[in-house]
Amino acid sequence: MPALPNLSVPPPVGPALPGWSTPETVERPAASALAFIFTRLPALLRLTCGLASAVVSLAVRTPPVRTELLVPAVAVLTAWSVWYALRAWRHGIGAALIAGDVALTTAACLAIPVLVAPEVLPGEASWIAVLASTTVINAQATAPARLSIPAGLLVTVGYVIGAHAAGDSTEASAHAATLLGQIGCTALLSTVMRRRIARADTAFLANQRANREALIARTAREAERQQNRDLHDTVLATLTMVGQGAVAGPSVALRERCAADLRTLAALAEARSTPGTSRVDERLRAVLKRLPGLPVNADLPPCTVPPPVAEAIAESTHAALANVALHAPGAATRLRLRQLAGTVSVEVIDDGPGFDPATVPAHRYGLREAVRGRMATVDGRADIDSAPGRGTRIRLEWSDVG
Repeated sequence: MPALPNLSVPPPVGPALPGWSTPETVERPAASALAFIFTRLPALLRLTCGLASAVVSLAVRTPPVRTELLVPAVAVLTAWSVWYALRAWRHGIGAALIAGDVALTTAACLAIPVLVAPEVLPGEASWIAVLASTTVINAQATAPARLSIPAGLLVTVGYVIGAHAAGDSTEASAHAATLLGQIGCTALLSTVMRRRIARADTAFLANQRANREALIARTAREAERQQNRDLHDTVLATLTMVGQGAVAGPSVALRERCAADLRTLAALAEARSTPGTSRVDERLRAVLKRLPGLPVNADLPPCTVPPPVAEAIAESTHAALANVALHAPGAATRLRLRQLAGTVSVEVIDDGPGFDPATVPAHRYGLREAVRGRMATVDGRADIDSAPGRGTRIRLEWSDVG
């Protein structure tokens, strides 16, 4: 006698389900969006500021501006702005990029006396003032407060020293206040946004984890229900027959039925692991062989569907025919298979005594799970039409049309 196939339900662990990531690898969408914005905007701001400063800085070169120092300084700062933007756009903004930007800007601020003409320094409108503000804002937007605030203060001190050295204490004080305000506002805004974003991502990950666990639980429950259906239609039916005293003493028929049950379970396990398509008509003929004592008028034209669908239709049909054999053993029974425009239908019709589907007890497993439940697993349906005295008609239907 063949060995019983392994029907144990797998535990809900292991690789992530198709289309799902584990909670540890789920992307943090809010943080990713914030990083995208706080990378692209600083890159564009640095590039536009650098190019504009290159033009403005060379427009006024009155003494004490030293052209031999101004031109190389502007060339270095412009090249840095372009490289900063490209690097940030492609790889993001790291600590090294922020440190380089702060260092170059601070050096330029200290050199205000030889890079900015006295007539354009007041009013916080010089190209050095714009450069300092851009660097301070970018640092707050791209680094945590514990690093960005000291960086902003360093730029501010450099600007104050440079403006004082150029002989304009009013400009030094005015733009220092502006820079401090920019540091405080931008740092506060960035900190609040990062905290809100972190909370949003935490909630998102918790929701993803809960959804994944629920899906795993549903999958495990469905596997258990599928196992119960298989056992109901094979081993449990045989045991019920024995328990009701239908078999007295040693029986060749009982041994043959047990062997057939085991072959059926093994075939089901093999079919579930086989990709491709399956012939419904062949599966239904195999079902009829499992019920040799039930005469059936069968009309089974060729019909091909995915293996899980063929299994669901065949086993639902077996459950329906088994009910006929149990409750209407002398009834004339017809089995019809049809496929039209992507819809496959199977009808099991008998002229037995019939029953009232509404009066079937809730604990009865046959129609509820072995027929309707099994078809539902492949997005199919089962309609049961019966009444006392006029037989029973069970229609199974599955469609590949979305």
